Formats: sequence, C-alpha cells, structure tokens
Amino acid sequence: MSAALSDTEYHRLAGALLARIEAVADRLLEDDVVDIDTQRTGGLLELVFPDASKIVVNTQPPLHEIWLAARSGGFHYRHAGGRWLDTRDGSEFFEVLSRCASAQAGRPLRFDAG
Repeated sequence: MSAALSDTEYHRLAGALLARIEAVADRLLEDDVVDIDTQRTGGLLELVFPDASKIVVNTQPPLHEIWLAARSGGFHYRHAGGRWLDTRDGSEFFEVLSRCASAQAGRPLRFDAG
C-alpha cells in the first residue's frame, strides 16, 4: 500500500473523481446514450437511472476512502498507485462503476474511458 494521503491530497483526489463522474454522466446524457441524472451535495454524488435506481458515490474524509453503493452492493476504495482500489478485492473504481452503471442502465456504459 502506498504512503498515506494528506487530508489536502485526499480532498483534491476525491473532488477530481466526483467531477470526472459528473462529466462522463453529462456526456452520456448529451450524447443521448442514457437518460442519467446527477445530483451532488458536497461529497455525495447520486446517479439516477431511467428506472429510478441510483448509484451513490460518497467521500469518507476521516477514512480517506470513497464509497460506492449500487443495486449490486456496496464498495469501499482507497487511493493507491494513482488509482482508487477496492479495499477487499483490489478492483479499480471506474471498472466497478462502469459495470454497476451498465447493469442499472440496461446497456453498456463506460466511466473509465478518457
């Protein structure tokens, strides 16, 4: 595991992650790929899908983690080696987000491209 992040670095990286998710969701909506709505309140971002299901991405500053809650379950991520990795199985955040979003949208969606 890499060296612990400072609070400042964690907030910068977590903010960039949320902004990237919002940008991809906006692009998917604008390109008419899927009718996905985003709602952000501070460190909590909700993705709302056409069937009204949600994926929630939430920052956890005291733990320096990102949490993802989807219909398929909940996942916790820590930043290591330039990526957000699952604390249990080491899977990469954007791969899991893409898989969960695809399942909930009923079509392939990629959050890790670009």
